[in-house]
Amino acid sequence: MKCLKNYVNFSGRARRKEYWYFYLFQILIGLILGLSLGIMGVSEGGIDAISSLLSLFFFLPTLAVGARRLHDVNRSGWWMLLALTIIGLIPLLIWAVMETKPESNQWGEPAK
Repeated sequence: MKCLKNYVNFSGRARRKEYWYFYLFQILIGLILGLSLGIMGVSEGGIDAISSLLSLFFFLPTLAVGARRLHDVNRSGWWMLLALTIIGLIPLLIWAVMETKPESNQWGEPAK
């Protein structure tokens, strides 16, 4: 929930726990919504439309928590542009699973 409260906060730092729990939350919401709509008999087009709205709802919070996570490992949020290349996903994943840098950096104190 911390990510949704800071949904457009691109400054500061986000620990691994915050970052991965946010992604887990997104996946669970998507699964629950998809199963619920499937059980209710909503058409495939309707499920696609609602899924697109959910993705749009989570777009800014996902960018914000990604930038804050990169700040936590002493990288600029602009490194997220590597996701536009397929090979760029590898360093982004490595940085996402790295331990928090304990020292202060230009983005602030370590997140707690």
